[in-house]
Amino acid sequence: QVQVVESGGGLVQPGGSLRLSCAASGFQFSTAVMSWYRQAPGKERELVAGIRSVGGTNYADSVKGRFTISRDNANNRMYLQMNSLKPEDTGVYYCKARTWSGNDHWGQGTQVTVSS
Repeated sequence: QVQVVESGGGLVQPGGSLRLSCAASGFQFSTAVMSWYRQAPGKERELVAGIRSVGGTNYADSVKGRFTISRDNANNRMYLQMNSLKPEDTGVYYCKARTWSGNDHWGQGTQVTVSS
């Protein structure tokens, strides 16, 4: 029923840009807290950015000034605009929804590779 699906990953050169998208369904998107996580090979999954239902955002220090999280409640979508990409940004990026009832739902992940 609840579905969270990421898209937009790919291979980019250092300094390039990429825009990830997360399509959500099966719950009231407008009241959910949405987040992007990433996991590099051999590393722990880490929070990249989050956006609350009222629009407040937070970012990991490593991406501040380069990444922008946003949401389109009319279309049940969340985005992550990634600029000035670095090789250390490489990893699988996951979309997570936390519903008003407190349940977490994860997407399948999309691969982002930053390499020259």
